[in-house]
Amino acid sequence: MTQQPAAESSPWVCANCDLPLEVSKVDVGYLGNAFPVDLLKCPKCGLVFVPEDLALGKMVDVEKQLEDK
Repeated sequence: MTQQPAAESSPWVCANCDLPLEVSKVDVGYLGNAFPVDLLKCPKCGLVFVPEDLALGKMVDVEKQLEDK
């Protein structure tokens, strides 16, 4: 009998549902603008995980650009 390869899963688990987070399109909004972003999200409750590097890096840059308009 051959063993099936394990399905890749996220190391992150939802704190509410105890389910592995899955990559999903999420609309991120700021100052009336929305942007679709692939982020980890709970398949049951919809809780979204925003990694620190994204929150403090790219998202801060986009916020500054929108505020300067």
